[in-house]
Amino acid sequence: MARIEFENLAHAYRRNPATLEDYALQPMSMVWEDGGAYALLGPSGCGKSTLLNIVSGLVTPSEGRVLFDGRDVTRLGARERNIAQVFQFPVIYDTMSVFDNLAFPLRNRKLPAREVDARVHEVAEILDMTRELKRKASNLSADAKQKISLGRGLVRKDVAAILFDEPLTVIDPHMKWMLRRQLKKIHQQLKLTLIYVTHDQVEALTFADEVVVMTNGRVVQKGGPEALFLKPDHAFVGYFIGSPGMNLCPIALDAGAVTIGSQRLQVDANTLATLKHANGELKLGIRPEFTRLSENETPGAVKARLVRAQSLGNYQLVTADCDGHVFKAKVEPHVTLNDGPVWLRLAAPETVFFSNDERIGR
Repeated sequence: MARIEFENLAHAYRRNPATLEDYALQPMSMVWEDGGAYALLGPSGCGKSTLLNIVSGLVTPSEGRVLFDGRDVTRLGARERNIAQVFQFPVIYDTMSVFDNLAFPLRNRKLPAREVDARVHEVAEILDMTRELKRKASNLSADAKQKISLGRGLVRKDVAAILFDEPLTVIDPHMKWMLRRQLKKIHQQLKLTLIYVTHDQVEALTFADEVVVMTNGRVVQKGGPEALFLKPDHAFVGYFIGSPGMNLCPIALDAGAVTIGSQRLQVDANTLATLKHANGELKLGIRPEFTRLSENETPGAVKARLVRAQSLGNYQLVTADCDGHVFKAKVEPHVTLNDGPVWLRLAAPETVFFSNDERIGR
């Protein structure tokens, strides 16, 4: 396994990029420690596959360096980097048995038959595929074939890292949950350096020790699930993480007070002083979990119009409109809401503020 370091790394598919928008991957520096589990999370086109392909050696970056354990591998190809990769769709040999599929990378490296046999059985046991070793791969289900792909990545002990490019896309939801648990268990057992690309926040947050959130070719935050949820460094992280995402609302300063539309929002003196010194467009962010809603006028709260309440089993998801700005709040399932005005408490310990989409007070 390897410690992977990026030094001033950037990539543009067009020549002579003039602005940041010309980059598929904007300039960044970052370190992935040996034996860590990392996820690249973001929507389609955000640059996560470009970064993964730079790690694997399939793409040579326009700028910067890639280091494996301090060694510059920027210009080296995939074979010279000793990388294993698991793709979105299973890449296996249907005419071979499960055993031969798992053994193929080892036999290709001329390992002794006894060592091949031992390693294949070890990986098959981890993946719960020992009973299928003699079966032809063509006779297996899609999730079993993808487990073979995972196994071929795991079977080699000498790899610098194992890269997963949305490997659970073709798997049904129940099996996705099972395979995520297995991957987590494998990482804990073998302490491999794993990098996992996905647009699914559940996959990223349950798999990785650290999640790298990307948008528009830019790394906007790297951190654990709690930090991404409670302290998003960028408004996009607040919006993208969570179900539903963070309530984001433009605010203004008027005569020394914070306003949402025509209403004043009560904030403490320290927050007000911080906002006065911030430059750029200001936004308030609060998650539906922390948005308090009342049918009675509440000091410090803002008045809103109830739009709808959806029962989702263990909570109600309430949508309210405050001077043209939509907020969502999670409310206890037994609460009965009547038509009419509601009051939202938006200034809470969990509230964050953004200037030009960057969190204030990082």
